[in-house]
Amino acid sequence: MSHYRSDRKHAQFLLFDVLGADKTFGMPPYDDFDPDTAAEILEQVEAFAMDRLADSFPSADLHPVRLDPVRHTVALPHDLRDALAAHVASDWLRLDLPADISGIHVPASLRWAATEFILGANPAVAMCSQLIPQVVTLLHRQGTPEQQRLAELILERNWTVTMVLTEPDAGSDVGIGRTKATQAEDGSWHLSGTKRFITWAEHDAAENIIHCVLARPQGVDGAGGPGTKGLSLFIVPSQLFDPQTGEILGRNGVVAANLEHKMGIVGTPTCELVFGNREPAVGTLLGDKHEGIRQMFEIITYVRMMVGLKTVAALSTGHLNARDYARSRKQGRELVSLTGGRGGRELVEIVDHPDIRRSLLTQKACAEGGRALVLYTATMIDRFEAAAALGQRDEVATERHRMMLPIVKTWCAENGWRVLGQESLQVFGGSGYLRDYPLEQYVRDTKIDSIYEGTTGIQSLDLFERRLIRNDGSAVRLLLDDIQHTAEAMTGGPLADEARLLADALDAFTSLLELTTDRADQTPRLAALGLTRLLLAMGDLVVGWLLLRAAVAASERQQDRGLLRTADADLAGSIAAGRWFARQTFPHLTAELVSARLLDDEPLRLPDDSL
Repeated sequence: MSHYRSDRKHAQFLLFDVLGADKTFGMPPYDDFDPDTAAEILEQVEAFAMDRLADSFPSADLHPVRLDPVRHTVALPHDLRDALAAHVASDWLRLDLPADISGIHVPASLRWAATEFILGANPAVAMCSQLIPQVVTLLHRQGTPEQQRLAELILERNWTVTMVLTEPDAGSDVGIGRTKATQAEDGSWHLSGTKRFITWAEHDAAENIIHCVLARPQGVDGAGGPGTKGLSLFIVPSQLFDPQTGEILGRNGVVAANLEHKMGIVGTPTCELVFGNREPAVGTLLGDKHEGIRQMFEIITYVRMMVGLKTVAALSTGHLNARDYARSRKQGRELVSLTGGRGGRELVEIVDHPDIRRSLLTQKACAEGGRALVLYTATMIDRFEAAAALGQRDEVATERHRMMLPIVKTWCAENGWRVLGQESLQVFGGSGYLRDYPLEQYVRDTKIDSIYEGTTGIQSLDLFERRLIRNDGSAVRLLLDDIQHTAEAMTGGPLADEARLLADALDAFTSLLELTTDRADQTPRLAALGLTRLLLAMGDLVVGWLLLRAAVAASERQQDRGLLRTADADLAGSIAAGRWFARQTFPHLTAELVSARLLDDEPLRLPDDSL
């Protein structure tokens, strides 16, 4: 039986019963879509992920990729190679392509709902294949005519792609990167330098790999200076090729010098790449423009969303695996008394034990809340794309999408990994620590999500500096107003207690944000001490708000089944998840405010060896 357990019905419930994602269906640019079509796509992508991708997930962990140190090639286990090749060659990647390439404009909310199945079934494959449409789109929209032809070749010949940013001495601080690019007489560029932690940098599942490389151009007026603004984006293939036919002509000067030995997600070949050591590493400047960081962020924005969803997918399948195990594992007797009385006489499934039920509901709330956060953020893309199709601009949706991105990436990554380790794996007891079950791999594979594509601390700075205080905080005020309206609408209904908890959490977060903003002007380093907790508190507030919106929708549909758009939706479970999260998490926001008020500069004054 596959390790993967999907939750398609919950995704559909969120899309159609809670978030109203189908409101834009049938209108530009989503003229070809209706709820039935969307549901069919989700069902088919789920089946593909189960049938073609999931089986290679555990085997790639047991039979890791191998680097040939002489040929500098990386060999994949055959089933992982077959899975990657199957996805790259499938039509499902075309969901993420722009309409002028694919012929159909797919709503972002639907695309992200479908992507969860790929990420959950085999995140190693997804971290390679899901990047392809993003690079193809970048080349198609911003590339030269030759690079636009390359975009076509990537699709025609099933080539794969990479993002190449990090260097041994320039990790999160990309702006101190030293890889150089020098223009040759024929107009091409020759790159020299070393890059590290490059995911899917070398493998044998495709005949060519197209690297998107940040490097510093030499001898160009107005480009190549210090910091990130001096970086340009170069397109460097691992194999030289005929620019019209794609015929492989020979190896380019890009060498996989080392294969990183990692804690988890070992099915992804993460390499050190050396450019131009013995042979020139020949590439082209993207669009003939020196705008590297801006261009690369077209991809980074997508990847940060994908990382958050990757954790959600792992936690969701972890929760469902844990629930299956808890229903089948008999151990202990029914608890009758905590004060010395004897328990029942018969062994019971561990799902009957109170602490297991607490754990499972905690997992459910976090997984479903993370999914709601991702899909809600995706509906903002739906909104501003629908507005653009009418020649308009939806500023609220645009700004809210930008504001949600660091929360999607960070809240999901931090909470998903924690709950997987503390709760999902724990349900299995000692067995969870063994490779007999997938939970230990989920935990190892998920830790990286809080690190790459911007660590938690970096995301927290980004949220505060570039999102929350932007335009005098207008975007976050609108969001907080929406949360306030939800709390008011719930008052007097079946979730009245949760409405009060939501209102209290909103007040606490508002005060926390005001305190942080005041400190940012006077004592910025002291304010920075609390930014991670600010981001996570905001994530708790938004996720709880979305879970309660789902609970309200579920409650309404319990009373009137005619409103229900998603057959067999777990209405009772959605109500319980919202209640549980509100009651168990919202009170912590008040505690976070107390902790923030108690912050002082002692950690900043301590000598390093006292930390």
